Amino acid sequence: QVQLVESGGGLVQAGESLTLSCTASGRTLSGYSMGWFRQAPGQEREFVAAITWGGGTWSASTTFTADSVKGRFTGSRDNAKNTVYLQMNSLKREDTAVYYCAASTELLLHRLSAWNNYAYFGQGTQVTVSS
Repeated sequence: QVQLVESGGGLVQAGESLTLSCTASGRTLSGYSMGWFRQAPGQEREFVAAITWGGGTWSASTTFTADSVKGRFTGSRDNAKNTVYLQMNSLKREDTAVYYCAASTELLLHRLSAWNNYAYFGQGTQVTVSS
């Protein structure tokens, strides 16, 4: 069983940056690909970014992001700290949402954008961007 806890959310102005963290407990993230999703009020949960396991070597991991945040958001992981990150730059009002991290044993990169391919989920952290 993997427990995931997100942190780092908050209220920021448009154009500012935030870094979200997701730390695992219960077991290591060894072998898991990690994803970030978000859900705004009244909207469907949306894929944001994914970082593959890469065999435990960061340089071998693959990351990809949704088109809606490409060039602004970057996912990364520190396997030694059992933590994944989402660096969010140039935030916009439409980025306001609850952000969730999730863990998956899925190996196919294109399947990591689907919420139902993840086995474990965090409780989420609120990000609010004001203009």
